[in-house]
Parts: sequence; structure tokens; C-alpha cells
Amino acid sequence: MEEIDRRIVTLLAGDGRMSFTDLARETGLSVSAVHQRVRRLEKRGVLRGYTSLVDYEAIGLPMTAFISIKPIDPSAPDDAPERLAHLTAIEACHSVAGDESYILKVRVSSPGGLEELLQQIRAAANVSTRTTVVLSTPYEHRFPALDEAEGSETLDQP
Repeated sequence: MEEIDRRIVTLLAGDGRMSFTDLARETGLSVSAVHQRVRRLEKRGVLRGYTSLVDYEAIGLPMTAFISIKPIDPSAPDDAPERLAHLTAIEACHSVAGDESYILKVRVSSPGGLEELLQQIRAAANVSTRTTVVLSTPYEHRFPALDEAEGSETLDQP
């Protein structure tokens, strides 16, 4: 990946609503050149979409927790993500190495809401759980620096 494309990706990761005019100013390219590069990055799948950052406290979901799950029966099918997909309190589901099979990031309104969600998770997926409650989040949604070696290996894949 060219350095200028890395710069565009980094800028958009910081502000997905940045205008082509502002991108052009920051990169030293013309607006049409930036537009063309962004479209090419989208087509290649490097830029997969644009999102809004939500203040979860403002919408009544101030409590974040990470729930590690593992099957009660190790020989059972590995279908927990499908079994849990209907639970909208689960923001993310990560397959992990280690004792647990998955780590879920969840957002709930209260400790009681977390307790109810844990019961739903256990029942739906037949798993045991281990929960870590988030006390504060000093930073989140950070974009890693793309150095020459890592970036070309990671981002040049189709």
C-alpha cells in the first residue's frame, strides 16, 4: 500500500466523515485524486464502511462488560456466535485462543441487566461464563499506526 493511501486510511479512521476537501488538504492531493483513491480503497475492501460513535451512557446503556464463554460440553458444535446473535446487548463476539472459546463485549443498563443477560447467554448457548465489568475506558476506537512492514502485509491482501 502506498504511503498516501496509508495517510488517507489513518485520517478516515480518525474521522469517517472527513470531507474530500479536508482529505485533499491533509494529503496534498487534489480533491478528485483523493476521491479516486478513497473509492479504490473501498473497492479493495480496505475501507469497509463508516460508523458513528455512540455515547452509551446518553442512551441508557452505561455498563460495559466482557464475558468469556466456553461450552459446557466440549464435544458440542462450535455454534455459540449463531446461538447468541439475537441478543442485541452483545456488541462484539471475538473467537479467542486460551481456556475460553469466545469473548463477548456487552452493553447493559444495570447490574440487574447484566445478570439477566448472563442467564440468557448461558441458556441460549449452553456455555459457562466468566465476566469482567468495565469500570472506566481511558481510550477506545484507536487506530494502530501503520508502519511500512506491518501495513503492507496487512492491508495489501484482497
